[in-house]
Amino acid sequence: MVDLLSALEADIEILPARKLAARVTGAYTAPSDRFETCAIDALELSFEGIAGDFHAGHTRRSGGREPWYPRGTEMRNERQLSIVAADELAIVARRMEIAEIRPEWIGANLVVEGVPRLSMLPAGTMMFFENGVTLKIDAQNGPCRIAGRSIAENAGMADAEAGALLFPKAAKRLRGLVAWVEKPGRITTGEAISVRVPEQWIYRT
Repeated sequence: MVDLLSALEADIEILPARKLAARVTGAYTAPSDRFETCAIDALELSFEGIAGDFHAGHTRRSGGREPWYPRGTEMRNERQLSIVAADELAIVARRMEIAEIRPEWIGANLVVEGVPRLSMLPAGTMMFFENGVTLKIDAQNGPCRIAGRSIAENAGMADAEAGALLFPKAAKRLRGLVAWVEKPGRITTGEAISVRVPEQWIYRT
């Protein structure tokens, strides 16, 4: 009799786990009362995220990204940090026909270089930082109108509302990632990162 599990696995393409080398090129934090971030030399992380940051906390309130809950429902905070790549932001800026998009404008906490197509890293990817911190990737960070308006205003776009609406289209799958702290500590600019991508497959019924 044919082994059922073997038959099922034959129809599934499984990509092996792999390691990538990366580096921190920018660190940013947001005051507790606003979305935009400012550059600093190092981030102090606890299990709640970045100390004093706008997105810190063990839990958060649900919003438009969680339509299955009433808005404002308390839930686990898997969005403690926002991670972006400069090359992806440059693509979005070109699509929006502006000179640049700075990480601060969209509330980014870390800029990482060395990972091709950073935003496509799968959920479950782990980032091991040279000085001991470990972050776990939850998902892509979906672009929203709030970040779009910030870009439009900071870039001096003539129509801020049009810019706010354009960003979600221009930045689809290029907005970076959200992550949570698995092992706390200190992250510094210039620090090396070992990125461990898990096995991947597409689930089909």
